[in-house]
Amino acid sequence: MNDLSRETLVRMIDHTELRAQAGEKRIAELCGEARAFAFRTVCVNGAQARFAAAELEGSGVLVCVVAGFPLGAATSAAKAFEAGEAVRNGAAEIDMVLNVGALKDGRHGLVRDDIRAVVEAGRPALVKVILETCYLTDDEIVAGCRLAVEAGAGYVKTSTGFGPTGALVDHVRLMRRTVGPEIGVKAAGGIRTFEDAWRMIRAGASRLGLSASVAVVEGLSHYTFEPDDERS
Repeated sequence: MNDLSRETLVRMIDHTELRAQAGEKRIAELCGEARAFAFRTVCVNGAQARFAAAELEGSGVLVCVVAGFPLGAATSAAKAFEAGEAVRNGAAEIDMVLNVGALKDGRHGLVRDDIRAVVEAGRPALVKVILETCYLTDDEIVAGCRLAVEAGAGYVKTSTGFGPTGALVDHVRLMRRTVGPEIGVKAAGGIRTFEDAWRMIRAGASRLGLSASVAVVEGLSHYTFEPDDERS
């Protein structure tokens, strides 16, 4: 890929507001921006799902809600309840944090079952599994991706944006190589400019989690694509 249209870019963006201090005024602004730019989704905390869904009614912009966020350390039953309630409140997508500690312990059955509980409780929502790659080795990233696919998730995602680092190009590339072309890869955390976003897309990201969505899209108009751009 050596070029990108605005229409393609905006449909890759989950316009995100997950800060604790974000109230209804900020969520209304978020939804207004999403309507204006035709982003794929807004990504919000569960308590704001119903409000966001009402704000976006008829717009074509979907609501994405996080579960087990940001640590992934809640019980599977709690994550599953969050997912089910989010769908009842209008969410079409769920971004769940896997059990990072269990993955690092090598308790793969627990990780797989944890993800599957959310997938089943959240039907028919698309489930994206946040690995929080900043805490993982490459082998653990590969294992987490494979477990997410086995459990029925539609996407794997790099980061919550609340860890010490966000998305890294090398991690996105590794995730894409692991899941293949049929599963989505979402890069999130620390993507502030179009150049940042373009690096992630060229590494294999098919979705972007952004709080700086407007700046990223506006940056596209000032970017010069080079025919010999390397994947980076």
